[in-house]
Amino acid sequence: MEFGDLSEFRARGAALLARGPVALILAEDAVEIASTLSHHRAAGFREIVLFAPEGLALPEAAGAHLVRHDTLADGATAAAVNAAIDIAPPGTWLFYCYNAEYLFYPFCETRPVAAMLDFHAEERRDAMLTYVIDLYAGDLDRFPGAVSREEAFLDRTGYYALARPGPPPDRHPKERQLDFFGGLRWRFEEHVPPGRRRIDRIGLFRAKRGLRLRPDHTFSDEEYNTYACPWHNNLTAAICSFRTAKALRANPGSRAAIATFRWHNSEPFRWQSQQLLDLGLIEPGQWF
Repeated sequence: MEFGDLSEFRARGAALLARGPVALILAEDAVEIASTLSHHRAAGFREIVLFAPEGLALPEAAGAHLVRHDTLADGATAAAVNAAIDIAPPGTWLFYCYNAEYLFYPFCETRPVAAMLDFHAEERRDAMLTYVIDLYAGDLDRFPGAVSREEAFLDRTGYYALARPGPPPDRHPKERQLDFFGGLRWRFEEHVPPGRRRIDRIGLFRAKRGLRLRPDHTFSDEEYNTYACPWHNNLTAAICSFRTAKALRANPGSRAAIATFRWHNSEPFRWQSQQLLDLGLIEPGQWF
């Protein structure tokens, strides 16, 4: 199906979200749209909804429902995700990401995403923390846009977390919430606005009435923003993403200042969940 804008999607799109999990993918440019759709189709999402602006070239036989939406406008992500929340049945699992981003969770090569989310729900969890792990091409002369699936690298170390402060005046740290940092946004932070340096995103969550995604990738329900339940660690996942590398290469200032993204802690990305487990970037929790 195709929808001319978010209003039409709200009016006619409810049937697409009747059974989850559903992937919401925002295309900001034409880079790796086909591979993004293919990856999440293979993961087992029952429906995929692609949000893309007018005039953006899309791959043939994309296999996704298209919603025309200006994905580069201020607030575009929250608007798209909140539109889906409004028309999805309560309890439906939703996932959101951008083009050239790929969801990885423990054992994803042999277990569908629905099985993972069924287990997560049995642990009385309605949302899952995902870390956005930066991918980048190793040779920017050969790949000036910083995107190469065949020669992708990631940082094997350099990730850290800080307590997430609560509201003023006391700013007491929020329970079971942390701000996570690392990757290109940490190493080249002088080129990244402070509000965009975090790498945590609640990428998987269950729709419910009144829920809102905020511009900083947190939700209006504070329990959704927690990394684990009070009694033990829970599953976490990763969104392996070329998005930051693309942005640093598209910006004239950072493009001129950065000759390579590789450093002594770079390693080739193997496109396997076991690598992320070994690096401690995803957590199986009690799921074996």
